[in-house]
Amino acid sequence: MASSPMASSNPSPRANVRFRRLRGQRSPSEFAAVIRRAARDIGERVSCDARYVGRVEAGEIRCPNYAYERVFLHMFPGRTLTDLGFAPRSTVRGRGARAESEAPVSHTTLHPYESSPSGLSGLEARECDPYEIRSSEENDVRRRAFMSGTATVAAVSLGPFGLAAQSPAEATTGTGRGGRVGEAEVSAVEAAVRKIRLLDDRHGADGLYRRASAPLRTAYALLDAGTTRQSTADRLHAGAGELAISVGWLAHDSGRFDDARSHYAEALATARMSADPALEAHAFCNTAFLARDAGRPREAVRASQAAARAARHLASPRLLSLLAMREAGGWAGLGDRLGCEQSLTRAHILFDRGPSDTDPEWMTFYGPAELEGLEAQCWSALGEWDRASLHARRAVSVASAQTPQFTRNIALYTAELADDLARAGRPDEAATAGLRVLGLLDEVRSSRIQSMLATTARVLLPHRRASGVCGFLERHASLPRVV
Repeated sequence: MASSPMASSNPSPRANVRFRRLRGQRSPSEFAAVIRRAARDIGERVSCDARYVGRVEAGEIRCPNYAYERVFLHMFPGRTLTDLGFAPRSTVRGRGARAESEAPVSHTTLHPYESSPSGLSGLEARECDPYEIRSSEENDVRRRAFMSGTATVAAVSLGPFGLAAQSPAEATTGTGRGGRVGEAEVSAVEAAVRKIRLLDDRHGADGLYRRASAPLRTAYALLDAGTTRQSTADRLHAGAGELAISVGWLAHDSGRFDDARSHYAEALATARMSADPALEAHAFCNTAFLARDAGRPREAVRASQAAARAARHLASPRLLSLLAMREAGGWAGLGDRLGCEQSLTRAHILFDRGPSDTDPEWMTFYGPAELEGLEAQCWSALGEWDRASLHARRAVSVASAQTPQFTRNIALYTAELADDLARAGRPDEAATAGLRVLGLLDEVRSSRIQSMLATTARVLLPHRRASGVCGFLERHASLPRVV
């Protein structure tokens, strides 16, 4: 989503002196060359140059994308991003996130580690952050807190100005500006987007969707109330649109396709009203994904192409690569192998150009693992199960090694692998993969993943006597049904 320029009254970014010390006597260009070499050593491609190094040292890049993160941690083993002078990812997930020191002092600003209006303590608020989860013991405690609902409610709230406001008057009560919306309220909308994405990355959609609807209503009530300046209005439109897409994705992933379609349409309308091509591309991208899953492949192709038209001036090869992948999924659903292969080729060429500073923040999930996972889905739709299982296996391997915090995606790729193996006539391997997914379902709640497992179980029923299959079927049968 596009973000408007910050108001000139905001403080300048803090220089990253730790990263500057690591450069030593080398020039920015020399250090950029070292970074590119380190990237090649681990199979990454980053377009690092002196300008990027300068932006990091100036504090403009508060947290690197995942490709750069892997390179930096390879270059400086034993150190964390914080040790290198970066901010925790949980404070910057989502476009428009700013440093805590930049947040305006206001009664509507909810610091993630302070008490919330619902009485949530600082410790409980930290427990909502999936990037803070570390040990197995902590996992158990925090998973119980998540599943109980208390932590989730706080995580997706918009703060004191109206958790479940239904009207502009309710939403803007206490703003002190005659009902007009300002910096604090917009920041809270953006924070809600980040929190929802973080929780979905870790836990899946089922436990979040209903609770996320209240902040969305509040965001659109704030739009109706109006803002004090144009830059604030632009950010609020972008934030509300991104929130609609996030809530739409939660509906999509939990099997509520009609709700998802409505939320994506709402985001698209917001994008058109505010002339925001980045938000329009995102809305069409998700619409294409939904259309494919809902059995409307021709709509998936057209929505992907519309997204690419909106994104053509955004200078993000990775975004165009994802949109080509969405189009490939549509062609596969139509049974058009040639169209699918052409889109896959274009997606890989664009992906290989590497990440860019212009990549939208919401695209952090789109790395090598997702590229493999989406290609696996294409070959699966075309009935090429061996080829699909090859890519699904790669997706699981890469995701487990590079983005272990994306638990939901690892479960998704593994479920795809189990189904492809089952259909390829390899029931024992399918059962092993299925058991791995079942082991993740204590932490991940996604109707989509459960539906995939149910399909795999049906495919494996005739092979119940094969090694391991009976155990998988018994464990799957004992799962509580999704309500």
